[in-house]
Amino acid sequence: MTLANHLVVFLVVWWLVLFMVLPWGVKGHHESGDEFEAGIEPGSPVKPQIGKKMLITTGITIVLWGAFWAAMEFGLITIV
Repeated sequence: MTLANHLVVFLVVWWLVLFMVLPWGVKGHHESGDEFEAGIEPGSPVKPQIGKKMLITTGITIVLWGAFWAAMEFGLITIV
């Protein structure tokens, strides 16, 4: 596989993992027990911590991509 192919695999896996990681630790305004301003959606997250979740996503994706690379390199799987 070429570098471009590996990059595409990495990016697709990264997005899939991001959507799996996004709900981790989310607490909505209605669950926090605090008063919130009028006009704020009660289900919106209090502290979404997007940067932290992107770093976690990148770490998980590197591990998954590494396993994919190793499987390709050692002939455990082949893509025609």
